[in-house]
Amino acid sequence: MFSEKKRATLVGLLAPVLWGLSVGMIRLVEEMAGMARGLALCYLIGAIFALVIFGWPRIGRMPLRYLLCGIPCAIACSVCFTFSLQISDGGRQTLEVGMVNYLWPSLTIIAAILFNGQRARWYVVIGFLLALYGLGEVISGSAGFHPAEMLRHMRDNPLSYLLALCGAIAWALYSSATRAWGGGENPTALIFTIDAAIFGLLALAGGVPAPASFTASGLLICLAAGCVMGGSYAVWTVGVQKGSITILAIASYFTPVLSCLFGAVLLDASLPTGFWGGVLVVVAGSLVCWASTIQVGFMGPLWNRRRS
Repeated sequence: MFSEKKRATLVGLLAPVLWGLSVGMIRLVEEMAGMARGLALCYLIGAIFALVIFGWPRIGRMPLRYLLCGIPCAIACSVCFTFSLQISDGGRQTLEVGMVNYLWPSLTIIAAILFNGQRARWYVVIGFLLALYGLGEVISGSAGFHPAEMLRHMRDNPLSYLLALCGAIAWALYSSATRAWGGGENPTALIFTIDAAIFGLLALAGGVPAPASFTASGLLICLAAGCVMGGSYAVWTVGVQKGSITILAIASYFTPVLSCLFGAVLLDASLPTGFWGGVLVVVAGSLVCWASTIQVGFMGPLWNRRRS
């Protein structure tokens, strides 16, 4: 029989799998149900999940600076991330944009060093440069790391890549703010509710492309995506509360690999060998950044991990 700690760890290991599904599923939601309408439903389902699991946060106990700076960063991340996927051109570019967003693990550690007084070994710089190099390989396509080719790809749709980067930076800042000012409150239900309201208002206002009809298949993909988003928070919380933090931390940094694997299947995207090589380098860079903090006591990003 498994001990309680092992069972909790196994449950927590479902979270990277669910995060890996998110990029492909969000893109399918946007295609089949419309970005605003579909994501309003997804975040509503996620909010219900979070409310049941975590309860409603005690807003009065949150510092004003957290409400004015921290929470808006999480909202900005959601909006930037989903819009970056919405305007990406095809399955391959969607996954490229998703990889830009997956700079957030490295950026979160950099933010902790800059704003939370986190100490790290000197090779955190090597880890961050590795992550950037891997991202360059991903965007360069089959040419390997090729700056001119990377810039050509980005010029085709610069706003999509820029929004993905802004989302990654926003999440890193949110994680840093939560660690410094969160006061132990879990704001997930509040954040999901605000996200649902924002996309609901966008759907009512119009102007955001959407299919003419809301089909049964569109409804099902929205329900599935909402359960994935809400469920990822639930299983991760079980894991970090009762399972092995070390095992979960290492597993979580392989989310980009799972994201590309699931995304390639869900979006029918053909990914060259160079793309996968770049993904692995991004993962390696993130792991080096994390390893640089192990002996000096860093667990910040683990407690503020998101759905993608």
